[in-house]
Amino acid sequence: MVFSTGFIVLPFLVVLAWVYIRSNSRHRGRSSKLPPGPYPFPIIGNILQLGRNPHQLLAKLSSTYGPLMSLHLGSMYTVVVSSPEMAKEILQKHDLVFSSRRTIPTAGQAHDFHKNSIGLLPVGTKWRNLRKICKEHMFSTHSLEASQGLRQEKLEKLCEYVQECCLKGRVVNIGEVSFVTTLNLMSATLFSIDFTDFDSDNAQKWKETIEGFLGTVGSPNVADFFPVLKMFDPQGIKRGADFYIGKLLSMFEDVINQRLESRKTDSDSSKKKKDLLEVLIHLSEGSEYDLSLEGMKHFLLELFMAGSDTTASTVEWVMTELLQNPKKMSSVKNELITVIEKNIQVKESDISKLPYLEAVINEVLRLHPPGPLLLPRKSESDVEIKGYIIPKNSQILVNVWAIGRESSAWPNPNTFEPERFLDKKFDFNGQNFNFIPFGSGRRMCPGLQLAIRMLPIMVASLIHNFDWKLELGTKPEELDTSEKFGLALHKAVPLKALPIKL
Repeated sequence: MVFSTGFIVLPFLVVLAWVYIRSNSRHRGRSSKLPPGPYPFPIIGNILQLGRNPHQLLAKLSSTYGPLMSLHLGSMYTVVVSSPEMAKEILQKHDLVFSSRRTIPTAGQAHDFHKNSIGLLPVGTKWRNLRKICKEHMFSTHSLEASQGLRQEKLEKLCEYVQECCLKGRVVNIGEVSFVTTLNLMSATLFSIDFTDFDSDNAQKWKETIEGFLGTVGSPNVADFFPVLKMFDPQGIKRGADFYIGKLLSMFEDVINQRLESRKTDSDSSKKKKDLLEVLIHLSEGSEYDLSLEGMKHFLLELFMAGSDTTASTVEWVMTELLQNPKKMSSVKNELITVIEKNIQVKESDISKLPYLEAVINEVLRLHPPGPLLLPRKSESDVEIKGYIIPKNSQILVNVWAIGRESSAWPNPNTFEPERFLDKKFDFNGQNFNFIPFGSGRRMCPGLQLAIRMLPIMVASLIHNFDWKLELGTKPEELDTSEKFGLALHKAVPLKALPIKL
């Protein structure tokens, strides 16, 4: 048995050694010009230094080796960017060279998800068409103004549910109720239906499925670092991605097929729903866009997952920081009371009159960006940056989490201080590289405009209508703020608090 096991494993060890030697020799001649970095172990390189929270460990390594740092992740040469100055070089000055994605992660290939994903497609005609659809039909100013009533409706339902919890003396899982609110907002925007309810077991299943898929795509995968291992899927990441994405695609296919059938039986165009699915069906009937049923499913699913998960996780972080800092919470409440009368629902038009709330949200996005590491990019050619050579086909990781905690840009970088945003005007357009929570350049988050509308009004609604206490007498300083890494940055321990009606 020992002999046979060794007989099976030995060829793979030989292949791994060959890949390592080949990769090492490829860069050896120019190693003096590569960015500095920790010494790589034979074959595995620096894989063991990633850990469960790579954004934190990479930030720590960068404090030793610098803001442009080399890593060898198996056969994949990687450059980590950890400062505003270096991020500007990559995302603005050399944006075209670094706009491509690296080799698609194994999890992203589940059910061919990458072939219709704005996040994973290469820059080209298909990618531009999908971005154009987002810009013109979902995230344009006109579209967002038209859907303002829908967002208000979902927030009213959120407040009604929290009010029920007040009457029953029940604690509220902040992340979960935020998730249900954004999930139903996205499902109503895409399909004109609500997918779940606050007290439904279905809500938790949706959350687990979406977070499960995003977690598999965001997790470091040894099979991506050593392609020879892909067929074995040693961590089970591909199997997990296949399960989650297959489950979600099946649900979406049912919804789309029902709509197509209803269109056949009801030809009155005035009765057709005004949602993104209807827009896509109409566009698929023309010649400008090459949209198939399969393409529609994947495109809608990507928008749905991104819109549901990241906003909800950020709301949870905002409430966490405010409950941990009662004086800051009081400042937000006082501002809301000054601008909006008691028992009056917060409206989107009120948000521009709430500078301290805006500062709080900016500070949370600095400390807990939705995507701690931007999706990996690839260098299309050799590029020289600040005297260092980044070789062609290198993987590029931009550590947004580290940039937000850069001490030269942010005094007391690990302290929650919203006041720092009152003195300076920041926006989310990706031009101030001290603050790029949604990325920058042509790969910037397409759903930014929806996120910056929904995020402040959801937080304002929770705070203006209710007081909040931590459960079981937990003291603010005892609140767990540990992070769970993935494509989105979640709290490792869900935030639960007791609402009290004002």
